[in-house]
Amino acid sequence: MTRPYPDPFTTPDPQAVAGSRIMDFARHAGQDGTDYAALHHWSVTDLEGFWGAVWDYFGIDADTPYACVLAEETMPGARWFPGATLNYAQHALRHVPDDGVAVIALDETGSGYQVTGKQLRSQVASVAATLRDLGVGPGDRVAGYLPNTPHAIVAFLAAASLGAVWSVCGQDYAPRAAADRFAQLEPTVLIAADGYLFNGTVHDRREAALELAKSLPTLKATLLVDHVGLPWPEGSCPSLVIPWEDASTRTEELTCVPVPFDHPLWVVFSSGTTGLPKGIVHGHGGVLLEHLKTLGLHSDLGPGDRLLWYTTTHWMMWNLVASTLLTGATTCTYDGSPAPHAKPDVLWELAARHRVTVFGTSPQYLLGMAKFGIDPSVHDLSSVRVVGCTGSALPASAYPWVRDHVGDHVLLASISGGTDVVSGFAGSAPNTPVWAGELSAPHLGVALSAYDAEGLPVTDQVGELVVTRPMPSMPLCFWNDPDGTRYRDAYFSTYPGVWRHGDWITVTGHGSVIVHGRSDSTLNRNGVRLGSADIHDVVERLPEIAEALVIGAEEPDGGYWMPLFVVPVAGVTVDDVLREKIKEAIRTGASPRHVPDEIIEVPGIPHTRTGKKLEVPVKRLLQGAPVEQVVNPAAVDAPDLIEHFARLGAERRERSA
Repeated sequence: MTRPYPDPFTTPDPQAVAGSRIMDFARHAGQDGTDYAALHHWSVTDLEGFWGAVWDYFGIDADTPYACVLAEETMPGARWFPGATLNYAQHALRHVPDDGVAVIALDETGSGYQVTGKQLRSQVASVAATLRDLGVGPGDRVAGYLPNTPHAIVAFLAAASLGAVWSVCGQDYAPRAAADRFAQLEPTVLIAADGYLFNGTVHDRREAALELAKSLPTLKATLLVDHVGLPWPEGSCPSLVIPWEDASTRTEELTCVPVPFDHPLWVVFSSGTTGLPKGIVHGHGGVLLEHLKTLGLHSDLGPGDRLLWYTTTHWMMWNLVASTLLTGATTCTYDGSPAPHAKPDVLWELAARHRVTVFGTSPQYLLGMAKFGIDPSVHDLSSVRVVGCTGSALPASAYPWVRDHVGDHVLLASISGGTDVVSGFAGSAPNTPVWAGELSAPHLGVALSAYDAEGLPVTDQVGELVVTRPMPSMPLCFWNDPDGTRYRDAYFSTYPGVWRHGDWITVTGHGSVIVHGRSDSTLNRNGVRLGSADIHDVVERLPEIAEALVIGAEEPDGGYWMPLFVVPVAGVTVDDVLREKIKEAIRTGASPRHVPDEIIEVPGIPHTRTGKKLEVPVKRLLQGAPVEQVVNPAAVDAPDLIEHFARLGAERRERSA
């Protein structure tokens, strides 16, 4: 496939590189920061030297020292920094001065408030004392049913300061879906808000929160957060009720409990679209080092910077939003729609008003801005240095739009990672070139390769994304997986001792990474493989198309059916003229061998609640698998669309009978 922009779209600004933290880190480590490829090579061939340098550069404050950096390199089972004791919360709260702004709370109306360093430390100390009085200690679980507001950050840091294990999901999850996650953890305390704001509507979640509390029999107490101003009904909660105002306004001293490097910090969950969500456990030390590297070196965040990244609390990007505090930068929370009808460019307006330096979003958001003619440059975005983008592959067509409508001074950093490592595998840095439609390079410390079917690394060919050496933020374990069977099967069953992530990628000859989509949804027509993202990229550039989903379905008679489902923009009908235009775009822009068999208009494309298209579940529905065996509707953003695709599959099978 021909890339539309074969030359670097941007090259590093020497002045920006010289003043960057990644350059300062390289000097600290005795490496050449102007040559990212050499720096990366050192970071993955000398894991002890690299991660030891990260520890020293960011001044990790351990209560007891480590015996060595890496005692055991086997995957799974790598042992990092044995002997060290520390606490994530201590590091998150140590850099923001008392009178400095730690968190800015924003919402879709444009209003907000600031939380100073002194206020944040005071609230964390108060909530931690409340939790401690309830018997919460190291290893106990605290769950949050909360929107993306400062309450969630305070609650998380309070739990972490005690050595308790945190888990959170957004309130767009139904109580049953939230319980599918939290009940596995047997939490001691639930912290729930009265509701959230989305697209001009206040969503009342009081009954949902109380129903969730009733489904968690291990609760000793429920802390009720007054976020949108709805009064809580009295006497309707099965456990002790404590108002957030009472829990967070005590006068207390904060004491962070030292815990081992690999002590559990939080449990994040898989999407749960095809079964009970998997609880993925990460540790204090691994997250601390990985997020300092990602945010401090790759995003160049430090004191004086501000990050605004649109996310919900159940997406791993919320964890990075909270970790911004580790660098001494200010983090922004945001409650609402990314593009509310009343003010679709509100995020850009807020970025300008609050002098945001790192702005984070998704490909779907940027493509939507371009398609509907919204121009962010009407706002003063001169403070924005980095536009981060993740969730799916960012099409090449978005790069000129960001340059022209956000600013040519901006580093457009497309990132690919996962909840599994709660970080990125590949992305950009101040000292990397950027190729449109490509991720600049593997992240430091990530020994990334593309493997062919024989398990050999390939360049300029599509292969499986693998990581051949351990990362500190690889999961400690899956929850309720005592012998590690499910964990090993998830990542290490294909290539023993090598992490297989489940994405198709190309590692190019110039060192960049192209993401083609999930390897279990690869299009394999007549033995020629193509990633679904390559088709989506081409089709979604067309002004008539809002979103697309292509599926390659093997059929019982040995045939192969490859339909393309498209959602047109308002006012557009998918007729034969548009179908031919789509086919020609795929033929010339992606692959003549992968022109779809049918182009079918649908009312929408189903996603996980973190915005990923449900490619494999839709494929299985079209092949005739029952809905209840394919997908959990509670984990889908639009469950009615699942039924729609199931009907499409049934109708096709009837026609073929």
